[in-house]
Amino acid sequence: MDFNEIIESIRTFKGVTRKHSIADVREKLKDIYNISGKVYLAFGDDAAAVDIGNDQLMLLATDGIWGSLMSVDPWWSGYCSVLVNVNDIAAMGGLPMGMTNVLSSSDSDISSQIMDGIKEGVKKFGVPMVGGHTHPDTPYNALDVAISGIVDKDAIIPSCGAKKDDNVIVAIDLDGQVYPGTDINWDTTSNKTPQYVQDQIKIMNTIGKKQLVHAGKDISNPGIVGTLGMLLEASNMGADIDMEKIPRADNIDWIQWFKMYPGSAFVLTAPEETTDEAIRLLNNSHINAECIGKVTDNHKLSMSYKNDKKTVFDFSSEIIMGFSEDK
Repeated sequence: MDFNEIIESIRTFKGVTRKHSIADVREKLKDIYNISGKVYLAFGDDAAAVDIGNDQLMLLATDGIWGSLMSVDPWWSGYCSVLVNVNDIAAMGGLPMGMTNVLSSSDSDISSQIMDGIKEGVKKFGVPMVGGHTHPDTPYNALDVAISGIVDKDAIIPSCGAKKDDNVIVAIDLDGQVYPGTDINWDTTSNKTPQYVQDQIKIMNTIGKKQLVHAGKDISNPGIVGTLGMLLEASNMGADIDMEKIPRADNIDWIQWFKMYPGSAFVLTAPEETTDEAIRLLNNSHINAECIGKVTDNHKLSMSYKNDKKTVFDFSSEIIMGFSEDK
């Protein structure tokens, strides 16, 4: 497969380009986001963090389900609304506590399928859905879920913490399959036990408590390289990575793989002295982890393949979300 084609497919992927709008929202709110004086992390991370005293932080996140997924499979949309929110808290090193939702649909059958999916997700991940709001008369179908979590202040894993010469770790559960009816949903949880899935969530809390990594994000809509790009942008850093070191499922080409939304997957940066332990813990939790490169301070994300090296994103002249993180 042509390397130039792979690079261009990452750069133009909708999962990456739709993140550009975050900068406009942040610009409107940047003067008031910390009006309480207690916000520890805000825009640019998987979850915001608010200081609640006792050396603990409350984590807050929300996700909306893509309309294209809703039209394919309402049940899977409901299930994924739990998965993506729980992963946001896990990526921060936190423990998820509870969720609420906004369900918009005038179709009772679709609403029922969505709620059945949410119910299965709650049973799988062990995080309660405690309430929400319904719009029963909308001309469209939509689902949005918010989640709260908790983390010790000295155990949080931010997006903005990457340091020069950190090792870049990509960790993905490869024991899965493309979910039927989708092209870019790598399902690693629906056929696993709740214990298996919840252990994968808790391992990030362990990694945070052991302070093994400087930065992390769960791999989501922007894909593997796009998510790493957001982490580097938040940290005001760059990286050099080797494409062939990235964990990949068999029989899936690179272009499709780089667009995949995995069920359990993270990008992390760690100093040399703790990298091996972080990788060991992830692998022991059935999340296939590899060191794929190094963090740099040149504000470019570059990727090598065989004897070729190309710039995927140059943050001195282009954006994914458009800012380093507010802290």
